[in-house]
Amino acid sequence: MRQFLLFLMFPFLYISKGHAQVVNENDNKMQWFKDAKLGIFIHWGIYSVDGVDESWSFYNKKMSYTDYMRQLNGFTAKNYNPDAWAQLIKESGARYAVITTKHHDGIALWDTKANNMSVAKLTPAHRDVLTPFFTAIRKVGLKTGAYFSILDWSHQDYPGFLKDSSRYQIKNDTMRWKRYQDFYQKQIQELSEKFNPDLFWFDGDWEHSAAEWQAKKVRAMILKHNPDAIINGRLTGYGDYETPEQNFPITRPSLHPWELCMTSNNNWGYHPDDSAYKTPYQLITIFADVISNGGNLLFDIGPREDGWIPTEQVHLLKELGKWTNKYSNAIFNTVAGLPPGHYYGASTLSKDSSTLYLFVPNGDLGKIVIKGLYNKINSIKVLGADQSLGYKIVGKISWSPVPGLVYIDDIPATVMDEYMTVLEVKLDGPVKLYTGKGGLTN
Repeated sequence: MRQFLLFLMFPFLYISKGHAQVVNENDNKMQWFKDAKLGIFIHWGIYSVDGVDESWSFYNKKMSYTDYMRQLNGFTAKNYNPDAWAQLIKESGARYAVITTKHHDGIALWDTKANNMSVAKLTPAHRDVLTPFFTAIRKVGLKTGAYFSILDWSHQDYPGFLKDSSRYQIKNDTMRWKRYQDFYQKQIQELSEKFNPDLFWFDGDWEHSAAEWQAKKVRAMILKHNPDAIINGRLTGYGDYETPEQNFPITRPSLHPWELCMTSNNNWGYHPDDSAYKTPYQLITIFADVISNGGNLLFDIGPREDGWIPTEQVHLLKELGKWTNKYSNAIFNTVAGLPPGHYYGASTLSKDSSTLYLFVPNGDLGKIVIKGLYNKINSIKVLGADQSLGYKIVGKISWSPVPGLVYIDDIPATVMDEYMTVLEVKLDGPVKLYTGKGGLTN
């Protein structure tokens, strides 16, 4: 109540240290995730043999289940080089990687002991391809993530799903459902004990309730093995962060951690017929927008069955890496930037909120304006270049407490990044913003 009254008396927003971190404030295990900003998602499985939709191709009747499973005969992993994958992911600037250990089709990428449905047992690869991946990712100093589908459309004890009414319903055979619960939880236990992921990225929770999944039990099981493990929000309310898919939020998400997962083209897995790749400019501006709003980007690639990563995806990761390396101070270990309306673009803040980073798309010369900034500006520099910029305050009235508009000088074309340039604005203290209506009423 006191804060509300103060706001009515003094219409400004004071952004102090850690302003973007409210939920899990005392949960130190989330800090690396908040600081990481960028992860790489990898969808790899038997669906990459024919280049079809992962699991959904038979669910949506694009092909028969039998034809889908014939792809087991073509998964070779013959050109799979996990060390090269790890180096490429590291080069992108990512701080963590998440791989599909098992999709909804039920085919595991490790040699699971829970059943025989794995690439180690049923494909020409004849091996566990997860262990070398986790080893390689850790070798380059990145955090590891395990995507796992808690539903399994191939398992004989999984109940009827939305487009298959021929299977049983839980209420009619609770013992069969109990067998499925034991099965999928055994696989999660295997992943915990064998790979000890830093992050569990669950999927498929929509078909059953938290009670039916025994979500509370699953969370406790994971944390008993590794108290520092992070769990995404797709465990029916028992996760640590939100994870919107593909669609970018228009309004800034609530203050607890969130992560946007997004494809490099229009598909998650390998699709040779899909040439709708994002450009480096599009990827970088999307990423900047995500971190400006306090989130992470989990950017997806889809290798071919033999382990080859499409050239277009390699190009995107390398271009992203050049940019993240150049502007790392403005990206990693930062917090969400200015609220909407104060700057027409993406921005971030240092953790003590005394340094403001402005992201300027190539071509936006002469359009850099900050509104409602009470602070004195100590300096403005172009990151990655020995270039200082001046500024002019416009519209400041001597008798009014309302701050003027800050117009920043044009960025010389010689120091503009080909995709997006970043300015470092040093302030005289934690950022203090005006949020009133303007005019005589203030």
